[in-house]
Amino acid sequence: MSWLHRMWTVASIELQQRVRGVAWYVLLGVFVFIVLLVTVFTTLATTTTDAPGAVLYSLIVYFVLLLGTLVAPALSGTAINGDREEGTLATTQVTLVSSSQLVLGKLLAAWITSLGFLAAALPFLLFALALGGSSVGVSIASILALALELGVVSAVGVGLSGLIRRPLFSVVVTYLVVAFLSIGTLIAFGLGSAVAQEEVTYEYEAVDWAASSDEIDPETGYPVDVVCRTETNTYTAPRPDRVWWMLAANPYVLLADAVPARFDSHGSPDDLFGTIKFMVRQAQLVPGDDGWSECDMAAGVPTPDDRADALLERTTPSWAVGLALHVLLAGGLVAGAIARTRAPARRMAAGARVA
Repeated sequence: MSWLHRMWTVASIELQQRVRGVAWYVLLGVFVFIVLLVTVFTTLATTTTDAPGAVLYSLIVYFVLLLGTLVAPALSGTAINGDREEGTLATTQVTLVSSSQLVLGKLLAAWITSLGFLAAALPFLLFALALGGSSVGVSIASILALALELGVVSAVGVGLSGLIRRPLFSVVVTYLVVAFLSIGTLIAFGLGSAVAQEEVTYEYEAVDWAASSDEIDPETGYPVDVVCRTETNTYTAPRPDRVWWMLAANPYVLLADAVPARFDSHGSPDDLFGTIKFMVRQAQLVPGDDGWSECDMAAGVPTPDDRADALLERTTPSWAVGLALHVLLAGGLVAGAIARTRAPARRMAAGARVA
């Protein structure tokens, strides 16, 4: 029996135990019903928009990520210590299955289980693609990013279940880690931006209406002969550009930043992915660094930097950094679980069950 076959044996046994009960099917049924309601109401609300399918598609993907991060900790947080509490872990450890095969097999089972929500949402995602407004590239990137994030959450749960002796405590810690990544990063970003306040000098060119000619150009609404003056304004502003990297570890930001943005004719995002991506990229801008010129407006000079598509081109993508942080976190916890699950163990925690 090969190494991969032993690992898959552990995963298949774990999957059979999960799908044997009715609770898993009830949970999937509730999920499908809620996604159906979201699909119906979103479709009715976006029938007059240019890209109804794009809005619906991004909402469904984010809903799968939300429910997956809520359910995956409960499914994976007791994968190892739960068997130890029930006295079945030692039975597996005396077989030819190694500790790495045991832990990775349980991780694979937890990941496949969480991907069940994505599989259940596929008909609704296909319906959103059929409505138009989205693309195959967006769907491939979003599904891959979503699957990887569900795998990260599953790895965190399995890793903590091997490091922490009490099943309830490991589940709680897993939820805390997920909450920190989802909500804690937003709080840390807001607090960091507020703490990093400083005085900013903002320069802009304004039209001197008193010195300009009285003749008005009917096309621009400005004087024909424009006289400009430079004005400065000093104020205290937060510095989100110094702490924007905190958002890289947020799974919702990571998903939005990894998906190729789509824009309407005005250069604005036409789905939830692009909107979140644009808002996060704006945090990279230095306050006062984007000078505004009324004289350019009077001369009819276009300002492409005000468009969302131009902003995304001159800012830094953060999804790769966030994914690397998630992989390091999940890999470290899984490696720790393998080390703690290795048998025979040299040292065990007080009160730990052997068999």
